[in-house]
Amino acid sequence: MITPLSPEDRAAALAALPGWRLLADPDALEKSFGFKDFSAAFAFMTRVALAAEKQDHHPDWSNVYNRVSIRLSTHECGGVSMRDVELAHTIDTIVS
Repeated sequence: MITPLSPEDRAAALAALPGWRLLADPDALEKSFGFKDFSAAFAFMTRVALAAEKQDHHPDWSNVYNRVSIRLSTHECGGVSMRDVELAHTIDTIVS
């Protein structure tokens, strides 16, 4: 069973995820990314989609031209879990 992170675990996870912020409603991690153009943003989304599929955890996201906004929440537990933290780390690795 997947459980939501405790407040202490959330704080520790967020400290290790530069640029990510914790939303209260909905309970989620969120970050926006900017790219050179639409093609670069879409290429990033493709790499994230492949990684997310491997982790069996899929982001809520949107794309407008060169901007991609990603929101991570684990629907099974109704909040932020380690699955979200792990995917956020993967996303940060992809973008760097």
